[in-house]
Amino acid sequence: MKISKQVPGENSRMYAHRVILENIISLELPPGSAVSEKELSLALNLSRTPVREALIEMSRLGLVEIVPQRGSYVTKIDYDLIDEVKFIRLSLELAVVKLACETGISEESMGLIRSNMKEQRKCLESDGSAAELMELDNQFHKLLFQSVGKSRVYDVVQAQMFHFDRLRMLTFQILGTEKSSQTVNDHENIVYALEKKDWDLMQMVMTCHLSRHLMEKEEVIKYHPEYFV
Repeated sequence: MKISKQVPGENSRMYAHRVILENIISLELPPGSAVSEKELSLALNLSRTPVREALIEMSRLGLVEIVPQRGSYVTKIDYDLIDEVKFIRLSLELAVVKLACETGISEESMGLIRSNMKEQRKCLESDGSAAELMELDNQFHKLLFQSVGKSRVYDVVQAQMFHFDRLRMLTFQILGTEKSSQTVNDHENIVYALEKKDWDLMQMVMTCHLSRHLMEKEEVIKYHPEYFV
């Protein structure tokens, strides 16, 4: 488990919540693993109360299952749940890029998106970590929402992405460069469609990009069947 430092303005409960969530998404706490309130408290140098509160919040998010008299466990990855999350994501993101194609976006926004693409390509060519590329991936999609003034919509979408983020991390770890290259190529195709204001092409490439988890499903499950419902 990786322990980051508490940041200014972060109370004990917020700190426990952030660190536990980061470790679940990064798979440092893998699906199906036990999580001990006592051990977490010691690792974080906190009392058990904020850790307990953080675990309760994790259970509300569906990332931790608290079993009375038995303990707490990181939930396994559920493709049915992921498909629901992706339905929300795809519906909203298609609406965003359709608006971008119809009305165009500012040169400033386009510049930020192109700059992000350069960072993605640099990360890929330097064999950057899965976590680094995932962060750039998130920034790329956030910039698309921001380019048409829909930042709050992105926040709503991102709040539902915890379950899918675990699958993304696992897929990057298993498929390695193949997955990273495909992600960057998809993003470059999205930028091309955006520059051309080609909605038909955008609809095709964005739908393909946000549905790749279905194409990769069989291979990913083969490596870690114990991680899945």
